[in-house]
Amino acid sequence: MSNKTGTTSDFVTFEIGGQLFGVPIDQVQDVFQPRRLTPVPLAHPDVAGVLNLRGRIVTMIDCRSHLGLERRPLNETTMSVGVERGGESYGLLIDKIGDVLSLEPTAFESNPANLDPRWRAVSKGVFRLEGRLLIVLNIATILDFGKREAA
Repeated sequence: MSNKTGTTSDFVTFEIGGQLFGVPIDQVQDVFQPRRLTPVPLAHPDVAGVLNLRGRIVTMIDCRSHLGLERRPLNETTMSVGVERGGESYGLLIDKIGDVLSLEPTAFESNPANLDPRWRAVSKGVFRLEGRLLIVLNIATILDFGKREAA
């Protein structure tokens, strides 16, 4: 993991469908509350719409939809994690933002065999925390629409 500070790796954590996910902190541009999405005709089903965030057009990805969960309408508690890939800005719609956790890289494990296949497809691996499992989200997989449609 490339986001090491000393002997630990830092992750921005969030919940989707009650499951704890994390993204290496160096992949996160910002965290924001999305307002008024503009629908995009003929877009991939995971694209919830676009919005203007401080002068940037941001494509909003519905992570619940991508993981096979029921979509939820935007409300005052909906949050988004801003990421960039290939020079484009994306916002990952999530249920709830968490904390930044510093974790020992030696505690990182491969995906458990019993992890839901849809979640395993977007996971780089896991950290076992006290009473919870932190799934490390693979941003590239979430944003790779072309490969999923070809499959």
